[in-house]
Amino acid sequence: MEIQELKALIKESVREVLREERLLLCQVLMPYVSDEEQAEIEAEFGSPSEYGNDELVDMTNWVKHGGQISQAGS
Repeated sequence: MEIQELKALIKESVREVLREERLLLCQVLMPYVSDEEQAEIEAEFGSPSEYGNDELVDMTNWVKHGGQISQAGS
């Protein structure tokens, strides 16, 4: 294996580990919500299934890329 391939493999492996650790940190920092508290929240704000598509923003790519906005064609 060439040095550049090894460096690329190590770099990608470190990225994967950091991504996993960031998700674990998010889980740890997310506060616990009891069933009673969740019911109160849903009573006040409704359930996401009741929201229209125009009220939602898909954050999947934002989360996958660590909060960076990807540029088209990059």
